[in-house]
Amino acid sequence: MTETTTGGTRTQPTRPSEARIVAGLTASFRKEMLTDAFAYRPLLPLPTPAPAATAPTGHRPPPWRSGQLAWAPHVIVAGAALTTLALAYVFGGFSLSPVGWALTGLVPAAVVLTTLVRPVGAWWLSVCSTTVLAALVGDGWTWPWTPATFFAHLSVMVVVALRTNQRVAGWMWFLTIVLGASLDFFAGSGRPVNTAGMGIVSGMALLIVSVLHIRREADQEVTAQQVVTAVERDRRTLLEERTTIARELHDVVAHHMSVVAIQAEAAPYRVENPPPELEAAFATIRENAVAALTELRRVLGVVRSADYEAPDAPQPTLASLDGLLANVREAGLQVDKTVTGAVRELPQGVELSAYRIVQEALSNTLRHAPGAGAGVEVSYVLGGLGLRIHNAAPTADVRPSPGAGHGITGMRERVAMLQGEMTTGPTDDGGYEVAVFIPVRTTAGERESA
Repeated sequence: MTETTTGGTRTQPTRPSEARIVAGLTASFRKEMLTDAFAYRPLLPLPTPAPAATAPTGHRPPPWRSGQLAWAPHVIVAGAALTTLALAYVFGGFSLSPVGWALTGLVPAAVVLTTLVRPVGAWWLSVCSTTVLAALVGDGWTWPWTPATFFAHLSVMVVVALRTNQRVAGWMWFLTIVLGASLDFFAGSGRPVNTAGMGIVSGMALLIVSVLHIRREADQEVTAQQVVTAVERDRRTLLEERTTIARELHDVVAHHMSVVAIQAEAAPYRVENPPPELEAAFATIRENAVAALTELRRVLGVVRSADYEAPDAPQPTLASLDGLLANVREAGLQVDKTVTGAVRELPQGVELSAYRIVQEALSNTLRHAPGAGAGVEVSYVLGGLGLRIHNAAPTADVRPSPGAGHGITGMRERVAMLQGEMTTGPTDDGGYEVAVFIPVRTTAGERESA
């Protein structure tokens, strides 16, 4: 919309015109109430939930959870149809003649049953039957709806609103008021009309149905948001675990690269009159090692968090397990350690990952199985390293402490990084077990000794 002034034309924000509002309402009416109004849309039975595998012995779930009432909506609609027949019999017109009972009872009851297969079409049939019966049964108890058609039309609107949406409910209520007002205006003089009663009762019923729709949609949105949040949380947890592993392994790799650089620099001095080619080769090795160290520090700066502090001690190894177990015992966990096979020095990355796996498994035991004993088994085999951390069932008088649930993820990441295998799960005695195998390449000396 524009406004012309003496100084020129001034543009103001355009507001929706009446024509646009009418066009929108017309499109909504056409979409909700006319398009495929008589399409076949059968009411399906309620879904049967899967039986709970952890249900106590002898416990029977309620009928609405066990699937025994899967056809309950159909039974309720059939009951509404029978109620319509009963009302037509009690308050029927034509002195309960067969024709009058058929018109005032069977027709509305059939319309109620039609909501099971063609919901919106059933409402239009209810409108038509109301109009016809209002013209034929003019001297009934009330007008334009007899007690039977009143109940039938109300039932149809409730069922249709439950099966569709709030917009359809709004259109049905509005058109019902228009229908009743029109019949009252053209042929309702001197008769006890019940249009206001229909408007109040149907409005309250449809309002309740709309609230149920809104609540269901809100629950669905919350559920979808929870699923997205859980996925994002798992992804963030995975990235955090990988970052932690990368920071820890930086020290291991940096140590080895530092040793390479120092040995490459000192090697020419160990040989008397080394050839220039050898000195150049060692110089190249040292330069590459220093360059690799520089890149490692650069990568560490990327993955380091703002509150990260570099460790002031070497990364732990399996030789530090005794100190870890001592700390755990001080925390109240009774833990035993068993070592099998020939103890040997493993690659530092393997030693660090094995230590962290044992540490995390024992932390989970403290958190989720308080009061239970635990055991740590370390097996040195020819092809690698085996770990088994298990605990008994938690004591009944102690409540487990809730945790973030990220420990298993971190352990799996460490095992996958080393191309190992890991299994977790409950034991027969009610406890829990973590079993890990990390492959380690066997050296020639180990094969000869074996």
